Amino acid sequence: MALILLHDMYDWYRDLMDNRSDPRVRDWPMMSSPFPTLALCVFYAYFSKSLAPKFMEKRKPMDLRKILVFYNLFQTIFSAWIFYGYLQSGWWGHYSFKCQPVDYSRSPLAMRMARTCWWYYISKFTEFFDTLFFILRKKNEHVSTLHVIHHGCMPFSVWMGMKFAPGGHSTFFALLNSFVHIVMYFYYMVSAMGPKYQKFIWWKKYLTTFQMLQFVAIFTHQFQLLFRECDYPKGFMVWIGLHGIMFLFLFSDFYKAKYINASKRLHAKQNGTAKRAAVGNGTANGSTKYMNGNSNGGACMPVEDDGARTKLNGKVNGYKNGAANGHLHNTNGHVSNGSASSANGLHHRQVK
Repeated sequence: MALILLHDMYDWYRDLMDNRSDPRVRDWPMMSSPFPTLALCVFYAYFSKSLAPKFMEKRKPMDLRKILVFYNLFQTIFSAWIFYGYLQSGWWGHYSFKCQPVDYSRSPLAMRMARTCWWYYISKFTEFFDTLFFILRKKNEHVSTLHVIHHGCMPFSVWMGMKFAPGGHSTFFALLNSFVHIVMYFYYMVSAMGPKYQKFIWWKKYLTTFQMLQFVAIFTHQFQLLFRECDYPKGFMVWIGLHGIMFLFLFSDFYKAKYINASKRLHAKQNGTAKRAAVGNGTANGSTKYMNGNSNGGACMPVEDDGARTKLNGKVNGYKNGAANGHLHNTNGHVSNGSASSANGLHHRQVK
């Protein structure tokens, strides 16, 4: 009985891979089988949560500021190239925003779209380096389970789209996401360049809003097919639409913790109550870390590079409300937590 079941499962798998997938991409790198992608995703999860943290456990944090500048520059250019590819292969005048079936032909436009989708798939692997850089700098608080799940699942999700529907309606998600990554990685590049340049990225709060609007546009665009006849696989439409909803809630939670709750806490500190509580119970570090980035462990949140933050005149050079961070003192007049700067200036890539 078990052998029959295994045989049936194998026949179903071969039929899915050989007869129901897009034959144009069958022989492309990483496309013949889902197992290489699955193996890389599983190794990424193991590396991020176990292997790499153990390797860095007794080592000092690495200074990667120059590497981060070049890495984020590369990601900015790579994202811009992918975004341009999506425009040129359909979304600039050829595709319909209401309903766009997949063009499975071998026309130049259809093949260019398929190649652009493949490069977008590859970009999900280059984003693994975001996590690596966190760990090498010993910023493990950003490598949360949600962060790893997000980055670990995205390559396989995109592989499915690439294997069966490399084009059409749902590539709107990749188009928007690539554009957001242009802005986001440019922000991280400037942030990593140091305090001299950080005055030019005052728009961090608006980047978070922009990311949330992206997800609203994505699930709205996807779910319109629930009310419109369209020759596009409904499964992919629902899957990507649910991604948009999930990430919208995630980013909304971050926005609330980062800006709304932070504003309330700052107001309370100005009245003296929060300051007395922080000094009295020694929880300044925990509350400040949560307020400034500990809820962002699952996606591409705009939090700045900690290496670019310095102490100025005995105070921590934080965000625009850095004065509040600089006044978290012990009773002897020193800063209550020497790592306050790292709690308030963490460079975090993620999004999804």
